[in-house]
Amino acid sequence: MALKATIYKADLNIADMDRNYYQEHALTIARHPSETDERVMIRLLAFALHADPALAFGKDLFDVEEPALWLKDLTGAIDLWIEVGQPEERRLMKASGRAERVIVYSYSATSSIWFKGIAKQIDRARNVSIVNIAAETCAALERMAKRNMQLQCTIQDGQVWITDGEETVQVERETLLAPR
Repeated sequence: MALKATIYKADLNIADMDRNYYQEHALTIARHPSETDERVMIRLLAFALHADPALAFGKDLFDVEEPALWLKDLTGAIDLWIEVGQPEERRLMKASGRAERVIVYSYSATSSIWFKGIAKQIDRARNVSIVNIAAETCAALERMAKRNMQLQCTIQDGQVWITDGEETVQVERETLLAPR
């Protein structure tokens, strides 16, 4: 018998002063049986950073043809493809050809080793960004993971804070690759 996804519910209030985006989102996140709370929270962070009414969670761990999140325009063309973790170079190149922009949020202690291994292969993809989330940020976000969450995300001058009412996390991130 196959294990089923665990459902997480998050009420996410976003105040993104950099983009003038102020919205509340009631999100349902399916956690794959092999997925950690840390990865769920990085997907949630990615949603907050790129929030849009049309941004949707993909079935990346259930369906290899979909990303962790994506944003499609009204014609169905993919504007934004978001990966979480350390995807293979082949997957990134395929996403680069399918989407206007591709962003990877890596979050492992081995991210720098992974990036060095794929940097030359993805050099020709001009629309790929790779952002590494600091280990301390990941650990703090993982502590916030609950089946039902009430979260507030504030973004101002490139700084990001997420709070659950008990703890506030300042998100530390490093750009490993910027689009050209």
